[in-house]
This record gives sequence, structure tokens and C-alpha cells, in this order.
Amino acid sequence: MKKFIAILAAFLILPVILLAQDNSKQIAAFAESYAKEAAGNYADAAKALKAVYAETSYEINLRLGWLTYLQGQFTESLTYYNRAIELMPYAIEPRLGVAYPASAQGNWDFVVLQYKEILKIDPNQTLTLYRMGLILYERKEYQQAAEHFAKVVNLYPFDHDSLLMLAWTSFQLGKTREAKVLFQKVLLYNPNDKSAQEGLSLIAK
Repeated sequence: MKKFIAILAAFLILPVILLAQDNSKQIAAFAESYAKEAAGNYADAAKALKAVYAETSYEINLRLGWLTYLQGQFTESLTYYNRAIELMPYAIEPRLGVAYPASAQGNWDFVVLQYKEILKIDPNQTLTLYRMGLILYERKEYQQAAEHFAKVVNLYPFDHDSLLMLAWTSFQLGKTREAKVLFQKVLLYNPNDKSAQEGLSLIAK
């Protein structure tokens, strides 16, 4: 009986030991990866993680998505980021990340899709609200753009970038009184802001 218990204990302990060894290898690989990235050596940074790659690792897939993007390997980057999204469908960071290679490929519809998914998870995710506002502004969908920028400004009333874009969007919508107030608020943040000064000069004409 004692021999059986000893054998059973060995079988139970072995997976724990193997898991600890895998974790140690992954931690070392991540440490090497960060050091290589800091030195601007993105290929070796990715190589360190590929050596311990596990398809089920959210963290490795997320990081490889970023590192392959930095190398201009956009298709590969999309693969890693999409895998991270599959592993953690309610995580926001991989959806923010996948927008980088997708936008680099000019696939803006896919980017918008990801941003909409993020806003379903967190309607007040300010970075996404701002970026969606920029896309809508570029598409001349000013009313929708204003709604996105306004949400950010309501949460962060003295945020420079969102104030400035809400000012320009209001200007495009013909709301010059609102635009003037917003441009002036931008100048409180940065008295030398040339974009805000330009907006005020156009309103004054």
C-alpha cells in the first residue's frame, strides 16, 4: 500500500514540476524578449518567445502579435493577435493591438469592427472612443465623430486631443459657437496650439 501511495504521489508531483520548469523557461524568454526589444532587435525578441511558444498561451500570442507588427510582418501579427482574441474574447488589449497591423494593411473596416466590439465590452473605453472618432472624422461622418469625442471629453474635460477634435468636429457641423469655446479650452491647455489658433481664426472670418 505504501508503495502504491509513493507511486501515486510521484505521478501527482511530476506535472507540477514540469509546469514549474515551463514557467521558468517562459519567464526567462519574456525577460530576453523585453531586453532585445529595448535594444531595437525585434526579430530576436520574437525569436526568444517562439522558442517557448504555446498555442494556448494568451500572453505569448499577444506579445508576438506586437513584435511581429514592429517587424512589418502584418499578416503574421494578425494571426497572433487573432489567436489571443480567441483565447480571451472579452479582453480589450488584443483588439486594440490587432488594429495596428490591420490599419497598416489599410483594412479599416476590420479596425472599426474591433473597436465596436471593444465598446460593447466597455462603452467608456476612452482610447477606443477617440480612435473611432478619428476614423469617423476622416470619413466625414461628423455627427457620429462628435458623439465619440464628446464621451471622452465628458469623462476627461481637460484632455487636449479630444477637446481639439471635438472643436474641429463642431466646426465642421457648423456649430461655431461651441467650436469657439472648445478651441479656447484647448488654448488653456496649450496657449501656443496652432491648430486651435487656426480654428479660431477661421471662425473670426
